[in-house]
Amino acid sequence: MKRIVVGVPFLVTVIVTFFAAAHAYAFSASGCEGDCKKCHSLNKEDVGGILKKLNIPNAKILNIELSPVKSLWEISIENQGQRGLFYVDYSKKYVVTGQIIDVASGSNKTQERFEKLQQTRKVDVAKIPLANALVMGNPKAAKRVVLFTDPDCPYCGKLHKEMEKVVKERKDIVFYIKLFPLKMHKDAYWKSKSIVCNKSLKMLEDNFEQKPIPKTECDTREVDETIKLAESLGITGTPTMVLPNGRVHSGFLAADKLIELITGRR
Repeated sequence: MKRIVVGVPFLVTVIVTFFAAAHAYAFSASGCEGDCKKCHSLNKEDVGGILKKLNIPNAKILNIELSPVKSLWEISIENQGQRGLFYVDYSKKYVVTGQIIDVASGSNKTQERFEKLQQTRKVDVAKIPLANALVMGNPKAAKRVVLFTDPDCPYCGKLHKEMEKVVKERKDIVFYIKLFPLKMHKDAYWKSKSIVCNKSLKMLEDNFEQKPIPKTECDTREVDETIKLAESLGITGTPTMVLPNGRVHSGFLAADKLIELITGRR
């Protein structure tokens, strides 16, 4: 689940047209001698003031640069463990949240930038307890990947199948699976707790295959602690992997791409 602008997903495209002559001039090749930074500037103090007005004063400013659309600055921030992008116009009066689409190629420039931003995101692997995690692969494998998964997440089920292919092919990779039920899935919590109570990877796999699993009660706070852990790490969706180097990746990948990601070739 991709997140944009402090954890709020982009669901619509926002199209902004500037009618002011000054902005129109900025689009021409000769405007500002072709270099917009000669006439326009935006620094961290400016962005800090904007964030304060938007009621997110504690957000960390990661980067400020020109966006693919002239007359807009692209701002990348991190807030409560989540990263996101938004845009500010040259007048510093307007904030734009939405996606920039390249008409010629159809490519989503905002999504491309967000994915690059996510690739630099890391967490402290040492903060993730693995004692009660489900294990897929050899626990002694050198490359440990922590997966936050939801039993009722369809993409988690698809990824699980690809992970099985990975551990068959690569004996140096092991997955530690943490059950992280999302609130949007009404049965995910009790299913997660039942799987944890039985410490059963097979129950998780049966569930992904649409087979019924028993509802088991036991005295455990493992699932609740995983939910709190995920929130503290800024993980809000599933499937989400934490790689051996602490890098965070969200979403589905085929086995070959997954191996490339884990081994650092991607």
